[in-house]
Amino acid sequence: MKSTHSRWFGSGILLLTAFIWGMAFTAQSAGMDYIGPFTMNCARSILGGLALLPLIAWNQARQRKKAETGTDTNWRATVIGGICCGVILAVASALQQIGIIYTTVGKAGFITTLYIVMVPLVGVFWRKKIAGRVWFSVALAAVGMYLLCMNESFTVNPGDMYVFFCAVAFTGHILVIDHFSPKADGVAMSCIQFFTCAVLSGIAMLVAETPTWENIFAAAVPILYAGIMSSGVGYTLQIIGQKYTEPTVASLIMSLESVFAVLGGWMILGEKLSGRELLGCAVVFVGIILVQLPERRRARSAKE
Repeated sequence: MKSTHSRWFGSGILLLTAFIWGMAFTAQSAGMDYIGPFTMNCARSILGGLALLPLIAWNQARQRKKAETGTDTNWRATVIGGICCGVILAVASALQQIGIIYTTVGKAGFITTLYIVMVPLVGVFWRKKIAGRVWFSVALAAVGMYLLCMNESFTVNPGDMYVFFCAVAFTGHILVIDHFSPKADGVAMSCIQFFTCAVLSGIAMLVAETPTWENIFAAAVPILYAGIMSSGVGYTLQIIGQKYTEPTVASLIMSLESVFAVLGGWMILGEKLSGRELLGCAVVFVGIILVQLPERRRARSAKE
C-alpha cells in the first residue's frame, strides 16, 4: 500500500505533468498549420526520445553502483512496458490529432478527459476496489470538465468519435503504465515508448502524408516544445508519478490538462473565461483535492 507521503509526491509530479501538457496545447495546434498529425507525432516523439538519452546514460552509471547491492533494474519489464506504451501512445495521439481537425476544441477536450471515468470502470472489471470518495471525485471532475469545455450543443460527428476512441486508448495507456512502472526504469521505459511511437507514426506519415522539410522547419518551435517538454519531460514524469499513485487518482490529476490549457489561453493569449468555465475549474479542483485526503478509517484499522 502506498504511503501518504509517497502519494502526495506522486500527485505533485502528475500535477506538473498536467501543467506541461496543458501549456503544450497551443504548440500542438500551431504545428498543425504546417504539418499533418502523423508528421507531428513522429517528429515530437523522436525529439522526446533523444532528449532522454543523456539522462539514461547518467542513470545507468548510478545503476552500476546499485547493482552491487542487488538492486538492479528489471530491464525485461522496461522494454516490454516501453513498447506496449509506445504502441498505445501512437494510436491515442493519432486519434486525438485527427479528431481535432473535425470537431471543436471544447468538445475534444471534454471527450478526451472521459478517461477519468473509464479508468475506474475498467478497474472494476479487474476486481479492484474503488473507494466511494473516489467515485464522487470522478463525478465532480466529469461535471467540471463539462462546464469547462462544453460551450456548444452536444452533437456527434466523426471527429467526436475519433476523440472518444482516443480517450479509450489513453485509458489503456494509464493502466499499462500502472502495471509496468513499479518494476521498470521509468526514464528508459519512456524513451522506448517514444521511439516506438516515432516508428509507427513515421510509417503512417509516409503512407498518408507528404511532409516536406520546409514545412517541418516552419513548425520547428511547436515541434520543439511538444517534443522536449510535452513528450520527453511530460510522459516521463507521468511514468514516475504513477509509481506512487493509484491509476484512478492519477487519471483525475492528469485530467487537469484541460484546465491548464484554458488557464494558459487566458493568461498568455488573453482569452477570457466565462463564469461557467471558472465554475468548471473550481469543481475539478475540488474533486482533485477530495481524492487526495487520507482515509481515516483505514488509517485507524492499520494502527489496530
